[in-house]
Amino acid sequence: MADPRRPPLLDPAVLARLGTLKLRVRAITEGVLTGLHKSPHHGQSVEFAEHKEYAPGDEIRHIDWKAYGKFDKYYVKRFEQETNLRAYLVVDASGSMGYRSDPAGMTKLEYASALAASLAYLLVRQQDAAGLVLVQGQVAGAIPPRASAGHLVPVLDALEAAKAEGTTRLGAAVAWIIEHAPRRSSVLVFSDLFDPDAQVLRQLAQLGRRKHEVTLFHVLDRAELEFPFDDPTLFLSMEDARQVEAHGRDVRKGYLDVLGRWLEEVKRTAAEADVDYALCRTDRPLEEVLLPFLARRERSAA
Repeated sequence: MADPRRPPLLDPAVLARLGTLKLRVRAITEGVLTGLHKSPHHGQSVEFAEHKEYAPGDEIRHIDWKAYGKFDKYYVKRFEQETNLRAYLVVDASGSMGYRSDPAGMTKLEYASALAASLAYLLVRQQDAAGLVLVQGQVAGAIPPRASAGHLVPVLDALEAAKAEGTTRLGAAVAWIIEHAPRRSSVLVFSDLFDPDAQVLRQLAQLGRRKHEVTLFHVLDRAELEFPFDDPTLFLSMEDARQVEAHGRDVRKGYLDVLGRWLEEVKRTAAEADVDYALCRTDRPLEEVLLPFLARRERSAA
């Protein structure tokens, strides 16, 4: 039986105080270190990964003679095992993702980054390939998927350095994936969906029609879901110059009604498009998102 005095395993406030994304990922994955999916690697199918300078003990048959002719040095081709899964982690780093209602908690971008980084860790540990696509009005950065452990470093560094700015334009990420990702990839999207294009979910559905597996992690702050404002408040857009002054108590019911209809529409559209959907509250432990997702992966791979 769990000790009621013990704090939650992955308390967002505790993770926020850990400071760096690398420390957060370690805390998360130590608590949720289970297989992402069954991954039997049959045979020895491999693909070229990189060169390294020859050292005694390396396989002579892997020497790249063309590189020797060019550089007058021996280089060995290094290979990595082809993986069962190639995943693209699409993280919305637009201005609205910088919001947090609790100064001690994480912003939506920090929460999304912790989720994405944890899944990247689990994917690579599973010998699957993980890549990253950052979106800020356009694709602001992309790291192609690799399965090597060293590949986690640039992924984590990019997430750590990401700043919330620009407008939400997930369509740019969809276009990038369509152009660059081989078929039957896994696309994991982390966003608040505050996209001015009302057809954004239809755009994500295009990826499913191209045989990609799509998962949407819908990241929202507690205040966005509950609207706990009572006094006259000035609401400022984090992506443009819009602002609205309103009395919280007067507009709460209307806001929550509109929000409820929007969330139902998002869930329905995702289900119709065969997009795996998860609502992620930034005030909840991350294992509440990760464990059900991993369980679904286990069932689908069984």
